[in-house]
Amino acid sequence: MSRRACLAAAFVLIGAFANAAGAKTLTYCAEGSPEGFDPALHTDPATLDASSQAVYNRLVQFKPGTTEIVPALAESWDISKDGREYTFRLRPGVRFHTTADFTPARELNADDVIFSFERQWRDDHPFHDYAGGTWPWFDGISLPFALSAIRKVDDRTVTFVLQRPYAPFLADLAMDFASILSKEYADRLLAEGARERLDSQPVGTGPFRLAEYVPGAHVRYDRNPDYWRKPPPIDSLVFDITPDSGVRLEKLKSGACQVIAAPSPADIPAIKAEPGLEVIEAGGLALAFLAFNTTEPPFDRARVRRAIARAIDKDAIVADVFKGAAVAAASPLAPLMPGYDATAAEGHDVEAARQGLAAAGVVNAATRVWVLPAQRPYNPEPLRMAEMIKADLDEVGIAAEIVSAPAEEFLGATLAADRKGSALLGWVSDNGDPDNLLAPLLGCDAVGVSNRALWCNARFDELLNQARVTTDSTARARFYKEAQRILAEEAPIIPIAHGMVAVAAADTVRGLLADPFGRHNFEAVDLVERP
Repeated sequence: MSRRACLAAAFVLIGAFANAAGAKTLTYCAEGSPEGFDPALHTDPATLDASSQAVYNRLVQFKPGTTEIVPALAESWDISKDGREYTFRLRPGVRFHTTADFTPARELNADDVIFSFERQWRDDHPFHDYAGGTWPWFDGISLPFALSAIRKVDDRTVTFVLQRPYAPFLADLAMDFASILSKEYADRLLAEGARERLDSQPVGTGPFRLAEYVPGAHVRYDRNPDYWRKPPPIDSLVFDITPDSGVRLEKLKSGACQVIAAPSPADIPAIKAEPGLEVIEAGGLALAFLAFNTTEPPFDRARVRRAIARAIDKDAIVADVFKGAAVAAASPLAPLMPGYDATAAEGHDVEAARQGLAAAGVVNAATRVWVLPAQRPYNPEPLRMAEMIKADLDEVGIAAEIVSAPAEEFLGATLAADRKGSALLGWVSDNGDPDNLLAPLLGCDAVGVSNRALWCNARFDELLNQARVTTDSTARARFYKEAQRILAEEAPIIPIAHGMVAVAAADTVRGLLADPFGRHNFEAVDLVERP
């Protein structure tokens, strides 16, 4: 479809979604369609925006625009002296959504909390194997090995018992996968033999209720009139699915959308100069990286991977792909994260890369670079980045083929043990804790789940475990610095860039914040008339 046709369709969409006179509808141009609406099942940022951020709440949350943990569905909590028990007191008066197919008979209680976590944890839970039975967040951060029990104290009190102290636990509970679902609703679906509807017809406690989803076109939400906090200022929220960043910008300029996802770094100066538009920016926790298949010769050897890492010109990628709105990555950890250490990283050196490959006996090798074709929060131009990496590899004698695949194919193919080549992808930290990035991307428990390097190192895993059980920030930093030295030596992935977070909006939008985790939440966003 041409850009002009896209814009025309957008205006029809806005007209179709107009409610009664005076109703406010905010349209957000999203970069992709949600894969589903159960946030524990999915990792794609567009999916989490459409599910956990719009429909659900968690026990605790990050204060908007920050990494600070504040109360949400839990109004308070206590941590035992030994660091193994977290007891949460639930907020009274919280109701789940009333929809066309479901009317809750009770308020939120401890049973809902226990259901939301035990379905991800217990193999014998009736929802454990639904929708594919994959829990990438829960498994990827090793929660199955951290939890000992979840106990109902009373209807409004629940205690999580850990096998050992686990420093990131509270931050983990603010992540998308920890959204609280209705056990009452799930029980009804189970009785009807319709478990899969939990992922397609969500019922949450969040600020918006799902009204309509047309894959590839739009998602429409209505304001939740029973919201436990102040109801959203807008009446309706529309996610207009617009993968092309140029089309998103045109829709913003025309008024078809009031907010757009991930504006291209190249467009940011022009957006700032455009009357009636603004850009909201923040330091980000995103990482773009290239993951080797460390089981595939000759990339199963660390010396080969280190040589290739030296061939990649990260500064050139930052300048070309990110237009300077990023920093070249010396470590998987972003500079603002605890324990960040760039001292072990080796810089770009083509001649050193050639010599390293020759010393390893690698001559005239070939590989693939798998890449998602659509823009992501961690990578504004994935195909362009892949082309630059291919050129760098060609320069040191490695013939690279770019394989572009849509999300569903890419996510499956790049986890396969027999995958040929490397995967270009990224990650946005969900809680600002180093464990949240290192464990799912490189931990042994995450191999075949979210660890696409297929790399497992016992000492590295031991350091992650040591960092998890100590609450002393200085000691944790030491563990993570040693872990980064192992990564520099082993090079299972090539960290490429840490991007900034930016969101572009009409100047009639109020209350919108750039989120350091790259999420888009519209709970407190309002629209005002332009003078």
